Amino acid sequence: MKNLPIGISTFEEIVRDNYIYVDKTEYVFKLINRGKYYFLSRPRRFGKSLFLSTLKSIFQGDKELFKGLYIYDKYDFETYPVIHINFNDNLGESANLEKSILMNFNRCEKELKISCANKDYLPAYFEELIQKAYEKTGKKVVVLIDEYDKPITDQINNTDKMNKHRDLLRNIYSVIKGSDYYIRFCFLTGVTKFSRVSIFSGLNNLTDISLIPDFDAVCGYSHEELYRDFEDYLKGVDREKLAYWYDGYNFYGENVYNPFDILLFFNSGNLYRNYWFETSTPTFLIKLIQKRQYYLPKLENLEVNERLLNSFDIENINIETLLFQSGYLTIKKITEDYKGYTYILDFPNFEVRNSFNEYIFSQISNLENIDYQDHTRQAFLDCNMELLKENLYRLFASIPYRERKIHTYEGYYANIIFTHFKTIGLDINCEERTNKGRIDLVVHTKDYVFLIEFKVGLKNALEQIKSKGYDEKYRGKKIIMLGINLDETERNISSFEWEEKVLIND
Repeated sequence: MKNLPIGISTFEEIVRDNYIYVDKTEYVFKLINRGKYYFLSRPRRFGKSLFLSTLKSIFQGDKELFKGLYIYDKYDFETYPVIHINFNDNLGESANLEKSILMNFNRCEKELKISCANKDYLPAYFEELIQKAYEKTGKKVVVLIDEYDKPITDQINNTDKMNKHRDLLRNIYSVIKGSDYYIRFCFLTGVTKFSRVSIFSGLNNLTDISLIPDFDAVCGYSHEELYRDFEDYLKGVDREKLAYWYDGYNFYGENVYNPFDILLFFNSGNLYRNYWFETSTPTFLIKLIQKRQYYLPKLENLEVNERLLNSFDIENINIETLLFQSGYLTIKKITEDYKGYTYILDFPNFEVRNSFNEYIFSQISNLENIDYQDHTRQAFLDCNMELLKENLYRLFASIPYRERKIHTYEGYYANIIFTHFKTIGLDINCEERTNKGRIDLVVHTKDYVFLIEFKVGLKNALEQIKSKGYDEKYRGKKIIMLGINLDETERNISSFEWEEKVLIND
């Protein structure tokens, strides 16, 4: 049985030390034969670094490492000088970024056995590095840049530092286009895709393969790859449950599993945990959601256009773009009309959906969700509205008074209840459409459908359900219509009314 390559992103080490390698060389073969300049956006810990390492070994001519892989007998493995720049390290002050770039260039200089004179000005150093590598070998140069955006996104809470890092990197990356004559192949990876104007003003010839169907599974594990390469580890594993937890990422093609989750799942003895989410909680996202008073129920089957998916603007950060590119949302459906393509986004799987909602609930309420989950779940299963009322009232009453922002924006209560309800393990839909409008919340159990409407202030929530005829959609089912009103002054539930109803099919 081969070993699990946990934390290993060097292709040569994986092959030589008998680790499992999921063959992605068919994608490499396509890239090499189709073009020259490429960009790939994928979430963190999704296999980008390993893919770049694979490219490096191919262009360095290490053919024997690829024996048994797709590309082995299809490519000539001609040797090229490779400049491999890695920004995976955490960076602080702008001076540290300069130091990191300098260290990358120094390492490349030693690996290529060349000597550069222009080390005081980093763009000039990079340019000379490329030219000297070409002059020494007589071969065009391969440029690989891993996590090109990390020095910028690491400073996303500090605008001044972020802009300094952006400006420095823009000058570095602009060298690539000016050195076109000397370059054989160039590949950049990152999490976010910045607009060409902000980062790639001089490099407008990059082919973005992030949402091209031919490269949908370039990172991550497809179903076929998982079942083929991890057969020994899958014995006794409930495959449907594994998919429910860790599958569901879609980049305009087939679904893929999160590779980080899969490796740690097998390594832990098949324990279902939030491995990927726990490696880096989305602190900045939470702050942005709170600052902009973002209405979280919008994340249910969110409809966006292609422009929103494809560009990240640090001057005007879009929450939906950040959620998608960071891996918290993924493509669930694509529709087309006269305006072009519309993308339906949602959480990829149970791990992300549950962890995200748990984390946001705790951050915006200062409470632990686990203290309320079981009572809320049981109240719905037993159709016990008194228990539900008591539990929700207790929930709001437990939130520190200064944190109860019902008086600040109406969506606050919806965010609290939405994130709480989404973690109780029931079929829950937000803003479900009917032919009469949208219902705030619909909860489905084996015996009942709960139609729930919320209002802040004096408007009667139950009356809206009845007057709008929201129940018409659910003929033949037992329906509980529940209206919850919240008081701005008391910052808690002021009215909790319900009616049971069964509409007979015509």
